[in-house]
Amino acid sequence: MAQPAERSLLLLLVLLSPFVASAGVAKLNSSSPLFGIEFPPFNTAVADTGCDGKLVAAEEAGDERTQPASLSPSLKLHMTRRAAAAGRTRKDSVLDSAQKDAARIETMRRRASSARPGGERAPAAYSPRRALSERLVATVESGVAVGSGEYLMDVYVGTPPRRFRMIMDTGSDLNWLQCAPCLDCFEQRGPVFEPAASSSYRNVNCGDRRCSLVAPPEAPRACRRPGEDPCPYYYWYGDQSNTTGDLALESFTVNLTAPGASRRVDGVVFGCGHRNRGLFHGAAGLLGLGRGPLSFASQLRAVYGHTFSYCLVDHGSDVGSKVVFGEDPLLLAHPRLNYTAFAPASSPADTFYYVQLRGVLVGGELLNISSDTWGVSKDGSGGTIIDSGTTLSYFAEPAYRVIRQAFVERMSRSYPLITDFPVLNPCYNVSGVERPEVPELSLVFADGAVWDFPAENYFIRLDDGIMCLAVLGTPRSGMSIIGNFQQQNFHVVYDLQENRLGFAPRRCAEV
Repeated sequence: MAQPAERSLLLLLVLLSPFVASAGVAKLNSSSPLFGIEFPPFNTAVADTGCDGKLVAAEEAGDERTQPASLSPSLKLHMTRRAAAAGRTRKDSVLDSAQKDAARIETMRRRASSARPGGERAPAAYSPRRALSERLVATVESGVAVGSGEYLMDVYVGTPPRRFRMIMDTGSDLNWLQCAPCLDCFEQRGPVFEPAASSSYRNVNCGDRRCSLVAPPEAPRACRRPGEDPCPYYYWYGDQSNTTGDLALESFTVNLTAPGASRRVDGVVFGCGHRNRGLFHGAAGLLGLGRGPLSFASQLRAVYGHTFSYCLVDHGSDVGSKVVFGEDPLLLAHPRLNYTAFAPASSPADTFYYVQLRGVLVGGELLNISSDTWGVSKDGSGGTIIDSGTTLSYFAEPAYRVIRQAFVERMSRSYPLITDFPVLNPCYNVSGVERPEVPELSLVFADGAVWDFPAENYFIRLDDGIMCLAVLGTPRSGMSIIGNFQQQNFHVVYDLQENRLGFAPRRCAEV
């Protein structure tokens, strides 16, 4: 874990102003927005509903083993950014966010290790259900108001449906809510989920094959009655963050971007958490969008297809964001849409979206970083992932040292270097400079794809005239992470049919 000073600075991105790039040298500015995510088509029964729980799922009758006949257009969900909660200082938010970021990275390191103590088990094969022909788009909000650096989405769970605010996370799989009886829970806004109050709640039995997709508690209960006893689970996120409870099935309803529209998905597997600890900042639970079979994205795949995308507006903006499940025709027609293939994931870490880096360009020059730096080792450590839940970008320590030095050498001497600034490095005094010029940064992938970033995506400008590189090293894990700060104002698409990641520059506030 990072020291308190380090933790405090990592979450700055949630509150920081962005920058505007110009031709030639990238330039920084101070205005920004934050945009959303679109969820693609993936899983069970879906119905149009007004969230009153009275409409029946619209899935067509048929053999579950049949392939989808036709997929609906994408489903779009809306996400908005709010101001910081009243009474919370920027320092408070930074400290909390940095602590969460540090815990998340440690979690990823452990989850990617072959010797992990918990987490998902190997995925089982599932036959897709018959699919509908539309895409899903719903509303998502920034978590700043509850002290969180993640994005939050309103989900209505149960019958009748009740509203819960859940953290969206592409770096984990399990969907879960704090459930009654809440034996050991963190403080959340609003009541916890009451299984007894929902007519559509069903436990997953310990003999169900889906029970094998989660790790049991450290002291597992014996499965004496496979058709009746519930399936207990334990899911950890790093340090003290974890959830323990019973695996269950429920109806999830999400609001769409169209006024008054919503969509219900029946039979979603989720964790009914009775013991939950961690830095979840008032949320009711977590909605996983990782690659594993239990994630919300994976469970919707048979309904909306194998694609989902999001477009994140600038940090510090109160503009709405969207998540789209299903293909977005406007994105697919974008003239600057570029793709790179997903790299093979290490088997223990099937949650993560790995990409294969070949190098880094700073100021147009390929840096001298050993190719071994980017590989995944036999124990599952290393490699590069793209993650919407991590704020800053992180590179394996050998690469980070080279990247940092490249910026130090190429920055204009007219910006005084600040040598004693905590955590972030390098930092510069740019007081009085409206649009500081910085060397350009690009990522080069093994298949030749290049991702060019505007200056506001890799430099953070603070209110006191200090500007810092928004990149850090990961000395312990060797894992590199393309975080959400670096992804802002790009429409990012996860195409799991073609096994590739797409990215296109876009003013996300206008999507």
